[in-house]
Amino acid sequence: MLDVTALRWTLTIGLILGLLALDLGLATARPHVVKFREAAISSVLYIAVAIVFGLVFAAQVGWDFGAEYFAGYIVEKSLSIDNLFVFVIIMSTFAVPEKYQQKVLIFGIAMALVLRAIFIALGAALLSLFSFMFLIFGLVLIVTAVQLFRHRNVDPDVHDNVLVRVARRALTVTKEYEGGRMFTRAVGRRAVTPLFIVLLAIGSTDLLFALDSIPAIFGITDEPYIVFTANAFALLGLRALFFLVKGLLDRLVYLSTGLALILAFIGVKLVLHWGHGLDDNVPEISTNVSLLVIGVVLTVTTIASLIKVRLNPTARAHAGSLTGDGAADSERTS
Repeated sequence: MLDVTALRWTLTIGLILGLLALDLGLATARPHVVKFREAAISSVLYIAVAIVFGLVFAAQVGWDFGAEYFAGYIVEKSLSIDNLFVFVIIMSTFAVPEKYQQKVLIFGIAMALVLRAIFIALGAALLSLFSFMFLIFGLVLIVTAVQLFRHRNVDPDVHDNVLVRVARRALTVTKEYEGGRMFTRAVGRRAVTPLFIVLLAIGSTDLLFALDSIPAIFGITDEPYIVFTANAFALLGLRALFFLVKGLLDRLVYLSTGLALILAFIGVKLVLHWGHGLDDNVPEISTNVSLLVIGVVLTVTTIASLIKVRLNPTARAHAGSLTGDGAADSERTS
């Protein structure tokens, strides 16, 4: 059991909020098109901060907990890349001007942090009260993995989003982005801009990803502190990473397949953990094995994707869908 003092929680949350405020300030103070060099430097810095935090944390509390942090960080980073894929689709669908995209991203990341903090607290409480929640979480991940694999060549239909449909019916929405504002006046009445609708779409997407990612990270560790920090550091660099890899995401044609395999593996791990609590003869999957499997799946997925695109330049990746409702381009199917 990891003993986390109030001071450690305070310092950690302060660090994360400080990094988020810095990112928010950079995104809103000077709206501009983010170039490759800026995105690369920022991405490297955020990944470096996450690694340094993990190394310091492991040195203080032990490498068993450190391994859980790094395994959780890799899982959440992988899921976040799929999240980025959906962000790209949303940005394209609503034709968000490039100079406003980073503002949308940072608010989306802030919403994701809040939602995941809520789900982490709820998940930790449920697991501490009911041991069978490990079984429930495991089955949820397995079902999610099966659905994601079945619909791996489908992109989610943003226009079918319930919140977006309701907002467009209930609110006056301007045609222009109105200088990056979310609220304005049109024909003498209050109105929202397309930027507000985009944030609704991204916020609801964040909610769906939180429902998947929280059980996934609890499959790595049941320590709320590790769950929170792995999620937070995986999310914090997404703004820069978006601009760095958005031109490369189409090449990761097997990303959804790899994520489906990882979610299924973690789901089985959770089910076995629940069974081990009932009978010691039921085997458990260690954190080191989990880290190895996740690393191998991501490596093979990436290499196979690059080979596929090289052999077939017209092949393009899809974000995947849990329902199958969406748009699939037969010419782009990997």
